[in-house]
Amino acid sequence: MTNLIHLDIKERNPFAGGQAFARTGPYERLRGRAHFRVDPHAPAQHNIVDLEHAPRDEQGLVHFTADILILKPVTMERGNGRLFYDYGNRANIRALQFFCDAPFSNDPRTMEHAGNGFLFRRGYTVVWCAWQGDVLPGGQRLLLDVPVAKSTQTPLHGAVRTEFIVERDDIECMPLSGFASTHSYPPVSRDPSRATLTRRLDPDGEREKVDPSRWRFARIEQGPGLDGQGMERGLVPSDSNIHMPGGFAAGYIYELIYEARDPLVLGLGYTAVRDFISFLRYELSDTHGQPNPLAEDGVNGIEKAYCWGRSQTGRLIRETIYQGFNADAGGRKVFDGVLNHVAGGGRMILNHRFACGTDAAGQQFEAYDKGADRFPFTYALTRDHLTRAEDSLLKHPHTDPLVIHTQTCTEYWQRHGSLAHTDTRGADVEIPDNVRVYHWSSTQHFADPAPSPAATGPLVHPQNRAQTSMLFRAMLVALDKWASDGMPPPPTRIPSRAEGTLVDANTWRAQFPSIPGACYPQGPARLPLFDHGPRMEQGFRDLVPPRITEQKGYTVLVPLTDADGIDIAGVKAPMIAVPLGTYTGWNIRGRSISGVGAMYWFTGSYLPFPKTRAERQRTGDPRLSIEERYPDVDTFVAQVKTACQNLVSEGFMLEEDVARTLAHAGRWFRPWSATAG
Repeated sequence: MTNLIHLDIKERNPFAGGQAFARTGPYERLRGRAHFRVDPHAPAQHNIVDLEHAPRDEQGLVHFTADILILKPVTMERGNGRLFYDYGNRANIRALQFFCDAPFSNDPRTMEHAGNGFLFRRGYTVVWCAWQGDVLPGGQRLLLDVPVAKSTQTPLHGAVRTEFIVERDDIECMPLSGFASTHSYPPVSRDPSRATLTRRLDPDGEREKVDPSRWRFARIEQGPGLDGQGMERGLVPSDSNIHMPGGFAAGYIYELIYEARDPLVLGLGYTAVRDFISFLRYELSDTHGQPNPLAEDGVNGIEKAYCWGRSQTGRLIRETIYQGFNADAGGRKVFDGVLNHVAGGGRMILNHRFACGTDAAGQQFEAYDKGADRFPFTYALTRDHLTRAEDSLLKHPHTDPLVIHTQTCTEYWQRHGSLAHTDTRGADVEIPDNVRVYHWSSTQHFADPAPSPAATGPLVHPQNRAQTSMLFRAMLVALDKWASDGMPPPPTRIPSRAEGTLVDANTWRAQFPSIPGACYPQGPARLPLFDHGPRMEQGFRDLVPPRITEQKGYTVLVPLTDADGIDIAGVKAPMIAVPLGTYTGWNIRGRSISGVGAMYWFTGSYLPFPKTRAERQRTGDPRLSIEERYPDVDTFVAQVKTACQNLVSEGFMLEEDVARTLAHAGRWFRPWSATAG
């Protein structure tokens, strides 16, 4: 063990009340902290930005500490010898929700938190270790404590950019980070004249400067007064908030650029995960002689290690691979296989000075100027036709993991997802043998495993509520067979130029049905070439990089649909294969919020089919009605069963999920209430 690690297990108790899971038996829950010490000059840490400026102990080592959580079989030999690490999302636990259909919880303890028990019945040891060092305490999130980088001569400082949108006029205070759960870098000076605050109505709109006299670095303190004076308010100077008397104007995109100090060494998040997983799978004891909790009788109980991340942490996985952090300090492989979901063409902006781990990646309206989506986009070697650079995400052949990359329709529209499998001109790229890419047709970025209404809210259309958790379970089984037995997963299934199913916006619009009352996007979120330059790579927060012109941007394409508006290519979950309406990966901002007509975050649409033939004819809807497709509920359920059986035979669904899906199919069939979840 090259790097030093010590585990402090603070809680050790039965999980799920000691319930036995199939052949695995009961599980136990371990919660505590992992204490790390690393040599800032060692090759394993050579590319951690600002690590040379972190405080060191008398041995010259840098310390940092992470929250950890382990759910393991009480008897490890009854488990399957597989470690499953959940990267979570913004320090929240997510795997139990998506793989076990369990309710969301950052402190899983009960049988309810085990959901359908999938991971536990299969014998997985499920692990969490904090990686995001700028998350604030709260909500039982997993925290990583990293050092502040300090120069021996003067405090480190640099420009920080924050963008935020408010949807109500009464919001007076915002965190400097833009997120209530995220650390804000303190300003060098609280003088507003030394910072720049602008606002604009559209991402490409002209920035209107807000006079420094109209805002300040401050926050509101509020509480009950004495002697019947009611609620009192006070204005307090703040190193973490911006205050606008009377409130920020709803509908504007605000941008704050200020000089900040005391950057966190956030790149240590890569090191924390790497060293913790390496310890669990390779070592028998920590530096204090405390046994590895996954080892029994002098034998390590882990044979293979896998990880999963979605959205933010899907981007993190791609960046982890790219920067070579799947090799531990001794050069051993950390994860044998990765499940990377809804990252689109993005990578993480974490290992940079003044990074913000919570930042969303760029879309059409929100966070448009973020630099998360940058070359290289593909796992295969490609050339950037604008810069002539050649690169790939996979370039460490001895330690690169097997990769299953999955994405939804939303990623093609909002997250430049086509670039994950095309070159920068939009031509198909050959997928490497150790990678599979799957498009989950007509689904949206966040697919809640729990049934929920397809509510409209501030958007033009009801939201897409197609469920996909059965696909997650099948993907993990496929990954394990691939890594353990060399059995390849199903072939890549994506829209492509060669098959005519990956197209530009005009071709898509000509094919998509003209649905009465519907609104449509103009096209996918654009991705111009940004000149990040050396400042970005040397570790500065993502200021607005100069664009090398919109016309020279990268080619972003979207899936072609059939006459019902369903994506033709990809893997179709049961609700998509036997639809009750048109499902899309995009939704449109309504008039009650800003950016009317633009796509909204990562939300899809559900456009119900007409209920009857008469309704279809009255409205001029080109899509067949529900009664014309499915004369009765039995016909509908029978078609769902056939779709499930096809998915099972193709390797995209497990047999156990067929009965589970059919048990819900009758509930989906509600033509009189077609927007029910």
